[in-house]
Amino acid sequence: MAQKPDEKHIIKIGGMQCSFCVQSITKAYKRMDGVSDVSVNLSHEEALVEYNPNETSVAKLNDTMVSLGYTVRDPNKVRTFEEEQEELRHAKNELFKAAGVTSIAFVFMLLMWTGNSQAWFKWVMLYLTLGMIFVVGRPILKMAVGSLRRRILNQHVLMEFGAFGGLIGGLIGFFVQPWPTADFMGAAIFITAYHILSGYVSLHVRTKSSRAIMNLMDLQPPEARVVRNGKEKQIPIEEVKIKDHVRVKPGENIPVDGKIIKGNSSVDQSLVTGESIPVVKEVGDEVIGGSINQFGTLLIQVTKIGEESFLQQVAKSIQEARALKPGILAAVDRVLKYFVPAVLWAAAIAFFIWTVGAWAVVGEPNFSRAIFATLAVLVLGYPCALGMATPLAMIRGGGLAAEKGILMRSGEAFQVFKDVSIVALDKTGTITEGKPSVVKIIPTNGTTQSTLMTIAAAAEKSSEHPLALAIVKYAELQNYDFDEVVLEDFQAISGSGIRVLANQAEIVIGSPRFLKEEMISLLAVNDQIAEMERKGWTVIGVAENKKLLGLISIADTIKADAKYAISEMKAIGLEPILITGDSQRAANFIASQVGISKIVAEVLPQEKAEKIRQLQKGKTRVAMVGDGINDAPALMQADVGIAFNSGTDIAIESADVVLINNNLMGVVDAYHIGKSSFSKTKQNVFLAFTFNGVGVPLAMTGLVHPVFAMIAMAASVTAVLLNSYAGKLIPSRTKEASIQSSEELLSAELKTHQIGYSIPTIHCQGCIYGLKESLEELPGVVSVDGDADSKTLVLDFVEKEVNFKKVKKLIKNAGHKIEQEMLQ
Repeated sequence: MAQKPDEKHIIKIGGMQCSFCVQSITKAYKRMDGVSDVSVNLSHEEALVEYNPNETSVAKLNDTMVSLGYTVRDPNKVRTFEEEQEELRHAKNELFKAAGVTSIAFVFMLLMWTGNSQAWFKWVMLYLTLGMIFVVGRPILKMAVGSLRRRILNQHVLMEFGAFGGLIGGLIGFFVQPWPTADFMGAAIFITAYHILSGYVSLHVRTKSSRAIMNLMDLQPPEARVVRNGKEKQIPIEEVKIKDHVRVKPGENIPVDGKIIKGNSSVDQSLVTGESIPVVKEVGDEVIGGSINQFGTLLIQVTKIGEESFLQQVAKSIQEARALKPGILAAVDRVLKYFVPAVLWAAAIAFFIWTVGAWAVVGEPNFSRAIFATLAVLVLGYPCALGMATPLAMIRGGGLAAEKGILMRSGEAFQVFKDVSIVALDKTGTITEGKPSVVKIIPTNGTTQSTLMTIAAAAEKSSEHPLALAIVKYAELQNYDFDEVVLEDFQAISGSGIRVLANQAEIVIGSPRFLKEEMISLLAVNDQIAEMERKGWTVIGVAENKKLLGLISIADTIKADAKYAISEMKAIGLEPILITGDSQRAANFIASQVGISKIVAEVLPQEKAEKIRQLQKGKTRVAMVGDGINDAPALMQADVGIAFNSGTDIAIESADVVLINNNLMGVVDAYHIGKSSFSKTKQNVFLAFTFNGVGVPLAMTGLVHPVFAMIAMAASVTAVLLNSYAGKLIPSRTKEASIQSSEELLSAELKTHQIGYSIPTIHCQGCIYGLKESLEELPGVVSVDGDADSKTLVLDFVEKEVNFKKVKKLIKNAGHKIEQEMLQ
């Protein structure tokens, strides 16, 4: 029989609490015949087991998990947030039960300590102890028994040793008097209650880390207004189908991902993509489910539903990401391997010292002190803080990152990011927008800009070429009436340009080379063409009846935050390097605009990965930022791969970090979160080891009362928890500096003017806010401010870039009337 190759099985786990759970599950599987490798992830509560199907089976793997006291969930089903909340509610109820038993026990202990004891009090304490261990704490006992059967010593086993030690110590009081029965049984109750508390805290933190995405999913309305066969009907979102037409009214959340087929509006995408300024959406534009339609009514054709939709994809990325184990976790795991046996040996030695040792020294054993010392060691050695130390900081960092539109998809995002010294950046779609736009217009021979662009847009409107679309888009934004131009005999010359008759005039549009071939003189503009081509821009010439009307430059524009983001990278010690397949000339120009001095241009996709390997020589840590299929090899090769959510699926799957909001500043935020989270992890480990390292030897002296040992243990967990959530993971100066820098760049690069409008229909500051959001989206409008009392609106604008017809149209569409215009 042929040997089957190893297979992989993903197990979704319920009931995990801390790193000790990771260790217990890992040990159990590695001791199984047929299992070659296992990786357990606490943050995502799952195990990836590699096994030989000839020697074991999926059923056996699942049975092993159940025998350890954990539950197994469906691996093909992403757990819903409602299920998470239900699990959290169940854990809270168990915690309330434990708190109730502990409170009653504490009252009886106080009575016994103050001399108000009754003979029957010890029976109450016994029933409370038995109830806590065997009823409330039954799941813990089940896990401990399952672990012992597989010869695994973990926190559950250690806790049960302490609990049963307290129970047995308390039972001695039924036969020996005087004896601190309440103290021993109280310790058993307290340690069980605190174990339940630590489990609840761990679950709460993991659930909280996904609250940002839960809120994101809540943005999707439960119903949609679908138009079928000319009739409008409200149906559940689950019943919406691809290509359905959905109507969205002003102020409503857009329920689906789709394309606008009728209407235009300003759409607030801030809660979905992080973009603070609303985006103007028109026919043909894509919209994201969960964003808010602000003004106009939209008719949307559905393009994605269910798991393919944007919000579901984000949730799926968080739930199913496979976080790799960082090095510090591996180091702690090596310590944990010996920790529990060491504590048990310390407890045994303490008992030996105060029995055999005391008998050898003073002539009689001190059983009371021996039991006190043994129980105190077990309590102070209980590794709750140590088990929670490593995941808490990283889980908190992942939660904060999700809130800021950053998915930290692997351990490298936390472990390695702090050591990164070089950030390699792709050009197209990373530093630039990734789509062509008109950047400069040069009319010639007495032609006006509006005439030049009207003719060019009219001629190009039938073309699907990206450069043609850029020209048409610009003309539409400027409200040029190019639809009135009559076209005849349209002819496209592949790779060169077009020739067409417009209003009986021959129009030629194309590259300078093509225009020269058409015998059109470019002598007067050769210098301008050379300058624009030096910048890497694509130059398009427009001619009418052999006479040049002007030049249009098209380029992939630089992202608004690119220059500042790169300056911030430098400020925190990261060296930015541009790696692109584009020409050296285009790369040099883009790099000079954003402040990058080191450039690697004209590289093929496979060469990008090789360039990253070269940068990694000498143990240098490198991060790669990209968005395309050609970036995937480099993203995989880099120590930390960073992709934009707008990029290709292959790039996203190759990355350790995904920037949902597509802002380059997310790289800086992710760096701060990763570095700060790892520092928190080291601090937590130090705090946990300090409590355990000092507490256990001290408890062996027999001078530590078990109740005080419980207090010390509680303090250790509290210290780790507070440290994990103390302070900021992202320096506040970053955001403040960003705002300041943006304003400085704006004032330095743009010469602005002001115009004021008197609008009597303004009633409140809300009116101004609505106008501000829509107007600031228009080209050339820098900022908008107003005063509700004086009913005025003031625009800062860039001369020659703003279209005042569109400004007035938007004000009118918002239901307002302009009474007076005041140029300032």
